[in-house]
Amino acid sequence: MSGIVLSSSVRQNLLSLQSTADLLSTTQTRLATGKKVNTALDNPTNFFTAAGLDARASDINNLLDGIGNGVQVIQAANTGITSLQKLVDTAKSIANQALQTPTGYTKSSVTSLATTGATASNLLGNPDTAATRSGTVVATLATGSDLSAAAGGGFANGDTLIVNGKTITFATGGVGAAASTADASGNVTINLANGAGPTNTTTATLKSAIEGIVGAGSTFTIAANVATITAGNTTDSIVLGGSALSKLGLTAGTTAPTSTVTGKTLTIGATGGGTATNITFGTGAGQVSTLNELNAALSANNLQASIDTTGKISITTSNDAASANIGIIGGTAAAFAGATAAAAVADPNSQATRASLVNQYNNVIDQIRTTAQDASFNGVNLLNGDQLKLVFNETGKSTLNITGVNFNPAGLGLGSLTVGTDLVDNAATNKVLASLNTASTTLRSQASALGSNLSIVQTRQDFSKSLINVLQTGSSNLTLADTNEEAANSQALSTRQSIAVSALSLANQSQQSVLQLLR
Repeated sequence: MSGIVLSSSVRQNLLSLQSTADLLSTTQTRLATGKKVNTALDNPTNFFTAAGLDARASDINNLLDGIGNGVQVIQAANTGITSLQKLVDTAKSIANQALQTPTGYTKSSVTSLATTGATASNLLGNPDTAATRSGTVVATLATGSDLSAAAGGGFANGDTLIVNGKTITFATGGVGAAASTADASGNVTINLANGAGPTNTTTATLKSAIEGIVGAGSTFTIAANVATITAGNTTDSIVLGGSALSKLGLTAGTTAPTSTVTGKTLTIGATGGGTATNITFGTGAGQVSTLNELNAALSANNLQASIDTTGKISITTSNDAASANIGIIGGTAAAFAGATAAAAVADPNSQATRASLVNQYNNVIDQIRTTAQDASFNGVNLLNGDQLKLVFNETGKSTLNITGVNFNPAGLGLGSLTVGTDLVDNAATNKVLASLNTASTTLRSQASALGSNLSIVQTRQDFSKSLINVLQTGSSNLTLADTNEEAANSQALSTRQSIAVSALSLANQSQQSVLQLLR
């Protein structure tokens, strides 16, 4: 074959045809793949850059499955919380039914002896002793003695004695002046000198003035150098003041009537988990004298009081603590001395109803337990203490860790109830309701946390999808061919190839013509 010699025109046409065939092959490849860069030989920079972008897009796309599973895990937990909340609400409804059920007990109670005259507005009743003020006389003031001449402390001009708001004033009067005078307000002036001679007013004048102020039946006596003022009844007080008190050995202040109740104490031990009661009867600060004040003092100990027409005070447990027995009773109040409270007695029918409610409640608790266990997806349960870790980028540096919780009954602070102990009265029922309210708050808080995490995961999921699109678009921009341009190139190259074939054919024909001449 080495002896074959091609003419230059044939050789040129062959080379042109080969070049056109190569270009046509490249164009057809681009049209077939849609890419202008198919190998590193086409454009090394674009090829390897696009490959890197495609690889990153592929890595992120692989993470989308995990992110999608994470979304489902969170949604499963959120669905579980919704169901748990409904179950807790059902348990609340059962507890509220118990509150609407009769107390179920004949309540523990104690009743005092009758206090004469005691009413709801005056538990102290009628005083049995009139108000009395006594004091040792400083001066020698025997009944009938001279007020101004008493040794060591006779009354002097300007001295005053205030009795129940009325003022007795001692003054030096002229000869012939009246022993005493009174103004329209009841204030009295006693003249220390009166009559035709040097005789001065005696203690009889003072006695008359004091008894007129304190009231009918009152007395003022001086015996064995002791001055005593006594009210005329058992309801009035004696209020004293003035500069002359010391000369009678008296002090300023108030003396009120006394009774069998005033000043006495009543103590009751803690009842039904309440606070022990310590009561002092009387009208002073912090003391008790009315039924409203008594009930205010008893309320913290789950007790309440009433009074009948004979003055007997009855103390019973409140509805909230109907199953409790009144605590130990003590103190100095004679009306309650030695009293022992009657014990609470359960009502069988009411307690049977409450026992049925306990069983219903326990069934709900069992459903809470199983619901929390079933709130899983693909083996991950955020309500059963599992952890969820989501990776958002190909380097593993962008992650989200979601810590699970234990939302079984114990984790929610709930538990099964016991017949005869729980829901037996309002106090026991309110404890159950308090636990249920706490569980509801816990569920709402966790639902909010899961909602926040779900929003984050879904945002990152959408971000990853958009980022994959950006990476793939960037890769395509580096490698994709312009199909319109390549189609035009293909058409042009096909025409060019056809022309080259024709030219080669013509070159061959010229050589055939030379051969004919040689023959």
